[in-house]
Amino acid sequence: MELLSIIIALIFVASALQPVIQGRLLAARRANQIAAIEKERGSRVITMIHRQETQNLLGFRTSRMIDLEDAQQIIPAIQETPAGTPIDLILHTPGGMVLAAMQIARAVKAHPSRVTVHVPVYAMSGGTLIALAADEIIMDNFSVLGPIDPQISGLPAASLVEVKKEKPIAEISDLTLVLANMGEKALRQVKAGAVELIGDRMPAEQAASLVDKLAGGQWTHDYALTAEEAKLMGLNVKIGIPASILNLIRLYPQPIRHAPAIEFLPQNPARSPEAPRPASAQ
Repeated sequence: MELLSIIIALIFVASALQPVIQGRLLAARRANQIAAIEKERGSRVITMIHRQETQNLLGFRTSRMIDLEDAQQIIPAIQETPAGTPIDLILHTPGGMVLAAMQIARAVKAHPSRVTVHVPVYAMSGGTLIALAADEIIMDNFSVLGPIDPQISGLPAASLVEVKKEKPIAEISDLTLVLANMGEKALRQVKAGAVELIGDRMPAEQAASLVDKLAGGQWTHDYALTAEEAKLMGLNVKIGIPASILNLIRLYPQPIRHAPAIEFLPQNPARSPEAPRPASAQ
């Protein structure tokens, strides 16, 4: 009986330690992969990967977004990179605080050597703002950027401004007027910041037109801006994420707390299944 108790206790300990051990092994694999990419590209690799995370005992999931803590970590990493060393910044983010995104973008732009932003899946909103500061943006065939239009209390600033323009003041609530006023300021600030990031890479008129499309409310905030569209707008976009970076992204798995939504069996590319043959007539 005592032996059984020991065995049960060891099983509980092993179960408790398993996530910790797996996490450390995964972190070691990421470090090795980052080192391999740095050797392959002769650069400093910095990642900003935001995943959904389970919070508190109730298990609610929240999405990580760009915040001041990210800026606090990334900016020193950029500043500590030797002036002659290029940077590969890997972004996977839904966006976040304009303040933090702009701080990171300015640090990216200030780096003396070439900075390449890689977008394997998506870099929306604030992520796109950071990408604008890079010398080159590398995307995959199906990865996307997004509009950088500011949001006020969850509402698009450009739409709030339109309400103020289209309706008589007497018909607009005080709260809406305050939000519209904030929206006007936010639009000016974001547009000025974006022009600051790209203004030295293209004529002033082209920069202003590009920023107006990205920040002016032409699309919904979750609009998927493809690589081809971004190229047509004048951004320096290249298609083709290096395999080494795609392999690194796979080492940032989404924490699983429930049954996975997507499942499939691995395929051997050297051997494809034969198509079913039609039955012959008897």
